[in-house]
Amino acid sequence: MALSGKLIGYVEISKSGDIFHDLLRHKPHEMTAIAPTKLHDCKLHEGERGAVGSVISWHFTHEGKKKTSKQIIESVNEENHTIVFKVIGGELVDELYTSFKHIFHVEPKGDRQVATWTLEFERPNTSVPYPTSVMDYICNIVKDIDAHNHTI
Repeated sequence: MALSGKLIGYVEISKSGDIFHDLLRHKPHEMTAIAPTKLHDCKLHEGERGAVGSVISWHFTHEGKKKTSKQIIESVNEENHTIVFKVIGGELVDELYTSFKHIFHVEPKGDRQVATWTLEFERPNTSVPYPTSVMDYICNIVKDIDAHNHTI
């Protein structure tokens, strides 16, 4: 029996939700220039960038190791800047978890915005850890994007 779990991370951002949503949905390959020590490549395998059903893969370094993640865009909501990515390949689902989703959402908070990442996952057993290091990694990338001083 798989053990379901959920982690939620919040990062206050100064850029608008539109910028983050557009970058993650339509231009994820540009993130490799923003965080080159963390993200090395982003390729489109199926569909068109940003479309539901599109498949992309990431090559990245996490915890000092080069890794990959193949994901399908499961759903998109333009109004509340939500994108759901289901991981379908790579170390997360091939070696650790029986299922894994990233859900990105931006909402206003006063004169700023909050980027929210939700990780939904199933662990095959209690020896597989909660993906807290993955959450820290993702939140640090959000901070890198927000700090990036070029127009994105």
